[in-house]
Amino acid sequence: MKKVKEKNPLIRIVGEYIRLHKFAFIITTFLILCTAFGSIAAPLVLRNVTDSLLKIENYASDAAKEAMWNEITFSIYLLLGAYGISLVAVILYTQINAYVGQKFLHEMRTKMFSHMEDLPIRFFDTHEKGDIMSVYINDIDTVRELITQSIPQFISFITTFITIFTMMLVSSIWLLLVVVVGFIVMLLATKHVGGKSSRSFIAQQRLIGKQEGYIEEMMNGLKVIKSFCHEHPSIDGFYDITQQFKEVSISAHQNSNMLGPILGNIGNLMYVFVAILGTLLVMVNATNLTITHGFSQVITVGIVVSFLPMSKQLAGAGAQMSQQINTVALAIGGCKRVWGLLDEEVEVDDGYVTLIKGKYDENGNIVECPKEEATIWAWKNPHKDRATPATYTLLKGDIRMFDVDFGYNPNKIVLHNVSLYAKPGQKVAFVGATGAGKTTITNLLNRFYDIADGKIRYDGININKIRKKDLRRALGMVLQDVNLFSGTIMDNIRYGNLDATDEECIEAAKLANADGFIRRLPQGYNTMLTNDGTNLSQGQRQLLSIARAAVHDCPVLILDEATSSIDTRTEAIVTRGMDNLMKGRTVFVIAHRLSTIQNSDVIMVLDHGNIIERGTHEELIAQKGAYYQLYTGAFELE
Repeated sequence: MKKVKEKNPLIRIVGEYIRLHKFAFIITTFLILCTAFGSIAAPLVLRNVTDSLLKIENYASDAAKEAMWNEITFSIYLLLGAYGISLVAVILYTQINAYVGQKFLHEMRTKMFSHMEDLPIRFFDTHEKGDIMSVYINDIDTVRELITQSIPQFISFITTFITIFTMMLVSSIWLLLVVVVGFIVMLLATKHVGGKSSRSFIAQQRLIGKQEGYIEEMMNGLKVIKSFCHEHPSIDGFYDITQQFKEVSISAHQNSNMLGPILGNIGNLMYVFVAILGTLLVMVNATNLTITHGFSQVITVGIVVSFLPMSKQLAGAGAQMSQQINTVALAIGGCKRVWGLLDEEVEVDDGYVTLIKGKYDENGNIVECPKEEATIWAWKNPHKDRATPATYTLLKGDIRMFDVDFGYNPNKIVLHNVSLYAKPGQKVAFVGATGAGKTTITNLLNRFYDIADGKIRYDGININKIRKKDLRRALGMVLQDVNLFSGTIMDNIRYGNLDATDEECIEAAKLANADGFIRRLPQGYNTMLTNDGTNLSQGQRQLLSIARAAVHDCPVLILDEATSSIDTRTEAIVTRGMDNLMKGRTVFVIAHRLSTIQNSDVIMVLDHGNIIERGTHEELIAQKGAYYQLYTGAFELE
């Protein structure tokens, strides 16, 4: 995916989280600090209790001993209080973190989907759907683990490290040196082993998207695979991808599983060396060879006893933090792909001419009015200079192309110097071999792609000046590949115009000759469609697509192989409905079945992006050119 910004994706995602949930982040950080309070207080209390117990024997009076016991009791109560605060803080921050973490994921997924809807068609033509789906499911889940696990662990580790390091420094610099050496060894092990693990996890995340893209492609083409007995090559292709995934995953998990035991044993060795050195220092102190240094006092049993759990705690915190390397590594890969999607440039729309509903005033001028009073559609041109009053042009459906050049790839031009016109109410047909540029022309009319050179005008207005949403509202499309959505038949027809009433949807279905089969269904118009309407025949699905275009009710209609999936008998029924639908509209028809376009006002024959012939059916037959060869040779183009 296209990388726009160079800022670290991990920092960006954390910054976005803090920006959206600043208060919750502050509260959870405070609560995480409180959870560390109990574990930090334990060594201090243990030190005081141990030293107090050893001192009791040196006090002769009962009053002094009682005072010492009171001090020990207070220390124990203090420890219980610290653990109590820690327990409450853990409960609170885990609940808040779970809620805010899921809310953040909801916000990110919504942001991604909203952004995706604004991306140009080119993006979806160049990216696998399965790979895009992986960003929503797998990659965003790594963000969840980062937010709910790694960040709290990091805050807890920093708090524990700073506090315990300071306590160790004040207690004994000699024992601290052992801990520092052990910690350096742990860091080196983490860098070496954890680095290998993190690189493998990032590669694993990328391969997950590749694997899901392949599965999605194979599922969509399952009928083709089975028809051509391509099962084994498909399995081999999947095996190759999963083999790569397996090797990367083995490397990732081997290094990940190795790191924990290595760090654990380094922590154990550090614990042993602290115990040995501490014992020696206590023995030296017992022979009255007092050692003082810097911040440290005389080494006592209490210091050594408290130092041991502190070293263990510090080593444990380091080992725990190192285990988050894998999560962070996955999150880095996931965040790159999330921001890769969010950084994709949205579809540019610099149009300012809009489509409005209006009527004629008493002077015969077009004026805007409420929907209830409207009788016409019109283009509203507010003019960029803002000084000139807005002008209105009646929406008629006059389409003209002037010397248009276009290529999906700038280095490979698909259309060459194409010029054509379609007057309101005319039916224009495009014929030609696959790849000649027929569908490309319709893509340009909708501004799914922008032309490289030339002009396209709609009712005399350059379509670059028309806002894309309004341009597409003024164009209706019936495609060869029908997409039906989960919902009722009524919902799918209404997709063409969300403001349409049930009665208008039914009228559109009647116009498309779809009403008959719909009413024969068990629930009629309330029949639920799932899985792209597989419970309907291909012809029925196409009829619904035509009904959807009918309810769209626009002056220009584009039919791209609209009847190619319908049998001859159904085609006759649909054709009658299509004739009703096309009345009074400018229609562009793309068809391989030449029998469907003989009544067109003009037929244009394309070859390698050039219009080589144009005229009526009779005129082109009389010319005995390319169209004549197609018509007399076969009724189906290859």
